Amino acid sequence: MTGSVNAGFQGEVMGDWVLLRGLVRQQKHWEQFPQRFAEAFPEARVHTLDLPGNGLLCDRPSPLTVREMMESARQQLQAKGIAGPVNLLAISLGGMVAIEWMHRHRHEVDAAVIINSSMRDAGTLFDRLQPANYPAILKNLLLERDPLSREQLILDISSNLYPHKQELARKWSGYATTHPTRIRNALRQLLAAARYSAPKRRPHDRVLVLNSAHDRLVNPVCSERMAQRWNWPLRTHPRAGHDLPLDDGLWILEQIKQWQQEQTAS
Repeated sequence: MTGSVNAGFQGEVMGDWVLLRGLVRQQKHWEQFPQRFAEAFPEARVHTLDLPGNGLLCDRPSPLTVREMMESARQQLQAKGIAGPVNLLAISLGGMVAIEWMHRHRHEVDAAVIINSSMRDAGTLFDRLQPANYPAILKNLLLERDPLSREQLILDISSNLYPHKQELARKWSGYATTHPTRIRNALRQLLAAARYSAPKRRPHDRVLVLNSAHDRLVNPVCSERMAQRWNWPLRTHPRAGHDLPLDDGLWILEQIKQWQQEQTAS
């Protein structure tokens, strides 16, 4: 993500914002996005968490359900002394965790931004994980032992716009070396995501859905169906890939700013 946020961009986005990453990703993979968020919205307090099996929690077994992942995130916040209500910004598998959080503990969430996520009820198996990527994903999870090659593969699939992929892949291979997600945990996360179904009732009223028109990992129709189902606003980036925060984080901040203004005006 390039560029800077000028003073005119600052808005009334306040409170605690919890950032949740996706499948086999850790909080370090946000790169500069948390800093950019804090610069854009100085009244907000930004918190990044890891799901069990990833990052600082790489030695823990990944839960087999999204609900257990959500409860882990809640416990981490409680350990930090953050009582809420909080705002959630989550991508992919993290988006499922955010939806489950709103569903089970609605009073703890003030608002949420869901990015390039999916559920069983919002897309077919081939929508939620596009078939063209099956060979690469299986190779990544089961066969590829070299962290650099693995991270290059992930970037090739997930990013359309980031200009320095080779340099970033080397950086990410360092993350994978110091805090590796084990194959067993990757498979457990994949299973939990595949099994996750939408709640029967609308989880929350204040939710913004963002997706990428050229997401090569998850079909953008999944976000479209989710937004339509619960009458949530949807905004689509015309060129970015699955890792929208990496490809164009400033665009995300602009959408949140506009959404906040609309909420205030209504």
